[in-house]
Amino acid sequence: MGTADIELGLPMRRTGAQPRRRWTALAVAATVASLAMAGAPVATATATATATATAGRAFSLSAAPTATTADAACTKSGATGSTATRAYTVTTTVNDAGDDTSAIQNRINAAGAAGGGVVKLVAGTYIINGKLRMANNVKLEGAGPATILKAGPDFLSAKGPYGGYPIVTTNYATNTTITNLTADHSGNTLPASNSLDGRLSEYVVDIRGGSNNLVDGVHVKNPFTYSIAAAGTTKFCVRNSSTVVVTSGKYDQLDGIHVMDSSFGDVISNAIDQRVGTDGDDGLVAHTIDGTTHDINYIGNTVRGGHRGSSMQLAVGNHSIYNLKVADNEFYGAPYGIRTGYYDNRTGAVTGVILSGNYIHDLEFGHVLPEGSYDAIHIGDFGAQGPITNVVATDNRACAAGDIHLAPGTSNVKRNNTIQTGTC
Repeated sequence: MGTADIELGLPMRRTGAQPRRRWTALAVAATVASLAMAGAPVATATATATATATAGRAFSLSAAPTATTADAACTKSGATGSTATRAYTVTTTVNDAGDDTSAIQNRINAAGAAGGGVVKLVAGTYIINGKLRMANNVKLEGAGPATILKAGPDFLSAKGPYGGYPIVTTNYATNTTITNLTADHSGNTLPASNSLDGRLSEYVVDIRGGSNNLVDGVHVKNPFTYSIAAAGTTKFCVRNSSTVVVTSGKYDQLDGIHVMDSSFGDVISNAIDQRVGTDGDDGLVAHTIDGTTHDINYIGNTVRGGHRGSSMQLAVGNHSIYNLKVADNEFYGAPYGIRTGYYDNRTGAVTGVILSGNYIHDLEFGHVLPEGSYDAIHIGDFGAQGPITNVVATDNRACAAGDIHLAPGTSNVKRNNTIQTGTC
């Protein structure tokens, strides 16, 4: 099977899908992510390699990814992103109230027209009222978390190319890199709401269509949609990045890293925390809407799922999820560890999934979930109509996290897993 059934010209949205079902959990203690904020003086932005990094409004997660940066190789996708080296200077003033969208977009366009280039951003806050669109063989590179692309007060006045609200989208470009920066969606201050048209059509950092796209060291905060998403794309990699949700009572469906209708990807060495506030949903997602999702590695991530979801969900619609490797991750703090969820006609198959070496612990009662049972791993059930086959759960450790359950199916195997109760 391949990706020929994906309608790449259409926005990826939940139209017609059933609402996400809410399942049960037990309340236990969890680690809280820390937010560190610092102000920054007004400075003129240049893209020279020797530019001094001014302290910006950065944040960090207390939980670090299981794998080291050196281990974060994009082996399944082979994604390298842009290979360009020529620098393109962005001339604008950071840390003021002016809109910086055009200044950045003009340099992206110029680099793309020249066959590729590196658009460098110094530390500081850039106000984004438009929607940044990448071009072929372009790298958008910040100076680290203190380089902040922040949705401005007029951010909701215009939509992206597919009807949503991305801060930056690859927009079907190929060979792109987005790296070393923070994307602040301003969901804590903007008048966005669950009823906002297009909220779930595009995402904060939006890998859309195209191929060989890399997101590396990107930190998303204050989202009002999915934080980092791969939609209808192939050969992509998201690594060394982080997401955090701090809002309460404003939104639903705030997922961390969400992969839909995509193939040959890596989600590795990321730190996901969806539970600082009460609005967070699933930490990691593999999802089918208009096509299959397959051949994805989720390795070495540290994930605290949100009140409204799981640490990881395989979200199955009418198309299949297959050939996933979910290995050496730490999952905690959500009502479920790894589970399936079913939408639309629920006929998609789940097959060829390896769940290995994961540590799933201290699952918690969710904000919208009644107390009851929960599981570290629960594959199948939940209204499934499609087959569950060739799912292997081996060498996982569950502590204060219920059981490991695989629905009956051909070549489904549980082996060498450890189930522990009490204090982890």
